[in-house]
Amino acid sequence: MPLRSHAGGCHCGAVRFEVDLPDAFEVEDCNCSICAMSGNIHVIVPASRFRLLSGQDMLTEYTFNTGGAKHLFCSKCGIKSFYVPRSNQDGFAVTWRCLDDWQSLDVTINKFDGQNWEANADALAHKSLG
Repeated sequence: MPLRSHAGGCHCGAVRFEVDLPDAFEVEDCNCSICAMSGNIHVIVPASRFRLLSGQDMLTEYTFNTGGAKHLFCSKCGIKSFYVPRSNQDGFAVTWRCLDDWQSLDVTINKFDGQNWEANADALAHKSLG
């Protein structure tokens, strides 16, 4: 599966990253409390396919419940362009709409029942394997 590099970032541009993705990929539309409230739809990738280019010093971390997920927000504009998901702590969940070219990408949106995370998390485990 050939991969192409895609750039992305937060709203104000302080945080910038690159992620390597196939031409067609799946994104997760999760209904857990934080994803539902923020409208986050994300693609999970191995850490080896993600590169933070700038803005490390602008990131603020938020955790809740088990503390397994590391939600990273730009401290200037408040956008979460990526985070470390509880289900895949060896990877990153990149917010699909934070990719510069998100509208032109070939994605399949999967509904993920994050409200019942424990019963469904295994369905995501393979997504961060490199």
